[in-house]
Amino acid sequence: MASKRKANEAGSSNDLRADVLRVLGVLKVATADQIQRLASPHLTYRHTLKKTAAKRKEARTASHRGAANDLRRHGLAIDGGRTKGGEEVRLLTPAGLAAAAIDLDREPEEMVGMPKSAGRSGASHAMTVNETVIALIRPKPDLDLVAGQPAEAVAAAQAAARAPDGIGTLTSYATEVALPVKGTWKNPAIGSARADVVVTAPDAGVPLLFIEADNCTEEAVLIARKFDKYARFFQRKEKDTDGIEKPMWRIRWSTRERERYERVQHPPVLLVFHQVGKRSANTQMAKVAELTRHHWQGGWHEKDGYHSYDGCIPIVATTLELLREHGPAGPAFWRFGRDHREPLLDAIGNPRLDAVLARRRAEARERQRRREAREAAEREARRPVCADCGHKFSDNRWEAVDRRDWSLPRQSHPRLCEDCQTRAVAAEQQAEADERKRQEQEQEQERLRQEAEAEQAARKAGGWLGRWRT
Repeated sequence: MASKRKANEAGSSNDLRADVLRVLGVLKVATADQIQRLASPHLTYRHTLKKTAAKRKEARTASHRGAANDLRRHGLAIDGGRTKGGEEVRLLTPAGLAAAAIDLDREPEEMVGMPKSAGRSGASHAMTVNETVIALIRPKPDLDLVAGQPAEAVAAAQAAARAPDGIGTLTSYATEVALPVKGTWKNPAIGSARADVVVTAPDAGVPLLFIEADNCTEEAVLIARKFDKYARFFQRKEKDTDGIEKPMWRIRWSTRERERYERVQHPPVLLVFHQVGKRSANTQMAKVAELTRHHWQGGWHEKDGYHSYDGCIPIVATTLELLREHGPAGPAFWRFGRDHREPLLDAIGNPRLDAVLARRRAEARERQRRREAREAAEREARRPVCADCGHKFSDNRWEAVDRRDWSLPRQSHPRLCEDCQTRAVAAEQQAEADERKRQEQEQEQERLRQEAEAEQAARKAGGWLGRWRT
C-alpha cells in the first residue's frame, strides 16, 4: 500500500486514471468537471447537501482531479492553463496520448498531437467542442450508484436516466480530425479542412457526422469557406485495397451507400453555435446558409414531392443552448433549405425521399405479390387432373410425370394421380397373378388329361396283346 500511495499520491484508482486518459484521448483538452460528467455522470447527483454550487462541484470532481494529478506525476498529463471561468484544463503528453490510444483501441496517428496553448487563451473553443460532445452523448447515471442520496437528487437522476438516448458513446467521437484535400491523413496539405468533431455511431442511426463549433466570433464568410474545403475533401478519390477508386472518406469510414436514387450522397455536417461572441447565432446561421447555398441546395422533384441531394452536402445548424435543452432527439436542428427545426436524424436525413422510397418498395412488393398470384393461378390452371378420380395432381406427382425432366424415372400411369396409380398397379399385379394361376391350372389339367389318355391307351393296348397271345 505504501508503494502504491507513493506512486499515486492523490490516491486515484486505475479506473479513475483510465477515465481521464480516455476522455482526454478523445477531447484532447478538458476540465475535471467535463471529465466527470462524461465518465461518471452519477457523481453529478451526489454531494447535493453541500451549501454552494462551488463546493458541490469541488466534491464531485475531486476523484478525477486526483487522477489527473497522478497522471501528471507519471508524465502522462500536464496542466493546460485555465478557462475564462477560472477552471483548470488538463491535456495529455505524447506518452499519455499513446496510452490513451491503447485504451481507445485507436492507431497512434488518430490521436493527433498536443493542443497548443489551449488554456492560455481561455480554451473557449475547446470548451464549446466538449460541451457539444456531452450534449450529444447525454451520459446517463447509474441509478444504483445514486441510491441513498436525497430524494430530489434521486428524482433528478431518474429523470436523466429516463430521458431520450443521446448519440453514441465516448468512443464514437474523435476531435481535431484532418480532412486532407491533398497529402495524407497524417500530413494534410495546406488548405485542408480539420473537423472539430467526427461522430461514427451507426447503431444510433448516425454512421458518419462531421461537426463544426463556433462561438459566434468568426465572420460568416470564414465559416462558409470551410465548406469549400469540405467539398474538395469529399470529392477526393483514392484507390482502395480492392483496386477500385472510391471517395477517400469512404475508405476510412464505412457507411452504407443510399439506394440508386442518391449514390453521390456526402456525409452531413453539423454547425453548433454558442452565443459567446457578439454576433447573433441566428444571424450567423442565416448568413452561412446563404453563402453555402451552392453546396447544400438540392433539386425538387415535383411528381413525387421530395428534394434530391445528389452531390450536395447536408448542412444542419443548431445552438448549444437548444442542443442542451432538447438533445439530439428533440426539435433543435435546422437543415439548411428547410423552414422548421427537427430532430437530428430527420435533419441529416431526407424523410420525404425515405417516404417515396418506402412507397416504391411497397408498390414493388405489391406488384411482385400480384405477379406471383397470377403465375400461381396460371400454373394451377395447367395442373393435370387424374383420369380416374378427377382430383388434381399434387406438386410432387406433377413433377414426377413431367416428361421434360428425363432424369426422373418413367411413370407407369402418367394420367393417374399417385393413389390411383398405386391402386392400378396393384390391380394389374393381381390380374397378372390370377392369369398365371389360371394358366398353371390349365396346364395342370392338360397334364392330367394327357396322363389319363396315356393310361387309357396303355390299358387298351394291354388288352389287345393279351387276346392275341392266347
